[in-house]
Amino acid sequence: MTVAKRYRYIWKPLVFVAALTPALLLLAGVLGVAGRRLGADPVEDLLLTCGKTALNLLCLTLAVTPVAKITHRPQLLRLRRMLGLFAFGYALLHFAVYLVLDRSLDAAMIVKDIAKRPYITLGFAALMLLIPLAVTSTQGMMRRLGRRWQALHRLVYLVVILAAWHFYWQVKRDVTEPLIYAAIIATLLGWRIRERQRRRLPVPVTSKYGSATAPERI
Repeated sequence: MTVAKRYRYIWKPLVFVAALTPALLLLAGVLGVAGRRLGADPVEDLLLTCGKTALNLLCLTLAVTPVAKITHRPQLLRLRRMLGLFAFGYALLHFAVYLVLDRSLDAAMIVKDIAKRPYITLGFAALMLLIPLAVTSTQGMMRRLGRRWQALHRLVYLVVILAAWHFYWQVKRDVTEPLIYAAIIATLLGWRIRERQRRRLPVPVTSKYGSATAPERI
């Protein structure tokens, strides 16, 4: 089996099932089947699980590129789009739970929350930025946008920062978990900054004697 077929028929289905599992467990908790029950505050449980799953998947999406390069497995990049779309799906579900179950579609209250509660403003901004990324995730849009596609999809860096910040401000007491996310995100973004700087460094010139010599400064 070729690498392409292995990822198409084995790894992609496995990632799909793994990414879908939190939603299935939540559904089981809502329906009260398979011994699953939501917490004392079901709405809060739904909000927290959907939000954290979206943030987890965003971090995994950002982790794909460095892991692929470090392990010399470029085929891992085939999984990035699916992870990103699942992250958007859970973020959308997180917002839907807030709209329908937490605020009962009270438009005035929702607008007031977005305007006056900073962590909700950040979360809403992150979701709005995710929408164009999800819409343009297809191969057709990639070809149509050309170089602009890559520039647009760099918004994911801002999205993941806003999402972690949203989580940090939402937590009222123990901020250990949001800070762990912040450290992971800082590591992933720091790796990208280092790689970009490394690519900008001048390539050493090899002399005829086989030794590497630095290029002359002008």
